[in-house]
Amino acid sequence: MRVEQLELSEWESALPSDGFEVFHRPEALEVVADHTDAEMKLFGGFKGQQPIALLPVFVQQKSVGTAVTSPPPSLGIPRLGPILMPTSPKRRKQEKVNNEFTEKVLQQVGTDLDLDRRLAEVGVESPMAEKVVNRLDVDSRLTLFRMECNAAYGDPRPYSWGNLQVEPNFTYFLDLAGRDTEEVRKSFSKSLRREIGDAEDLDVTVETEGLSGAREIYRATQRRFAEQDEPFGLTWEYVRDLFEALAEEDRARAYVARDSEGEYLSGITALYSNDHAYFWQGGAKAIYEGTAVNSLIHWRLIEDIVDDPPVESVTKYDLMGANTERLCRYKAKFGADLVPYYVVESPGAAMNVAKRAYKLVQ
Repeated sequence: MRVEQLELSEWESALPSDGFEVFHRPEALEVVADHTDAEMKLFGGFKGQQPIALLPVFVQQKSVGTAVTSPPPSLGIPRLGPILMPTSPKRRKQEKVNNEFTEKVLQQVGTDLDLDRRLAEVGVESPMAEKVVNRLDVDSRLTLFRMECNAAYGDPRPYSWGNLQVEPNFTYFLDLAGRDTEEVRKSFSKSLRREIGDAEDLDVTVETEGLSGAREIYRATQRRFAEQDEPFGLTWEYVRDLFEALAEEDRARAYVARDSEGEYLSGITALYSNDHAYFWQGGAKAIYEGTAVNSLIHWRLIEDIVDDPPVESVTKYDLMGANTERLCRYKAKFGADLVPYYVVESPGAAMNVAKRAYKLVQ
């Protein structure tokens, strides 16, 4: 396997037709790179000219050391990590691709971070720096590694064999493939069906809106975090740029609920990969005339996935929130599948301190 760093245009050409997250898309990565102080590195593994593995990482250097993350923190990115595209269906060959790509990325390929640091200290930029073959050196005490993997990436063992800590996290996927809306609604809990029905009886509209709707959702989310005395690190400039970039390809929609006077009640910003719709932002608790309206917004979004999806290949709704106990009681009412994904990070007590210092936890 040959592993090399890619330009964004090369990354776009190498992406498969499925099995990746919305933030793997080039337009999303470009916005993320513009709104983080980390350097984006796009790794591609090739068999001849055929791409068989991809991994975006973000390298942030500080005086105390280097953080290597995928995704970068504090940008509302639920998962990123590796994409595998082995050409063979055989388990042995799939594992070989996974093992070899992981080893090469972690140990053999990447910019020589120490050389870059030394050159920067003396104000010298070497034209050879981009071509130096060395390592990301995740075993170093001065390098912190954290990755939240793509949900389709089901075998993180090579990372644990590389002395990194691997733990499962979870999300909810509501599978809508081959189902009509009546069948989907019947699969919800009785209380959720009643809540949606009560909201439908109100003089409430739920429509998709553009950037102005996304901004109202952002502001409502920001207020809700402030009310709960929780940090909210997303800037409007970042949310705006991401929404606009994805909306150009119809991969971002703002679902907004309004009362009969047109006043904002609640909303959800949804993002779309080739496989999934994502509940990305919004859903702050909203009660109108004694009835919660958020379930109706979720339902309108789900109806669109079934009847008129913005991306034809989308068949699942990622409800998020499966790692927070107080949210699970509500999300479980949708009858979605509990799906694991993996968090890979540097082990030990030092990492726990560093995560706070670098704000590596979402």
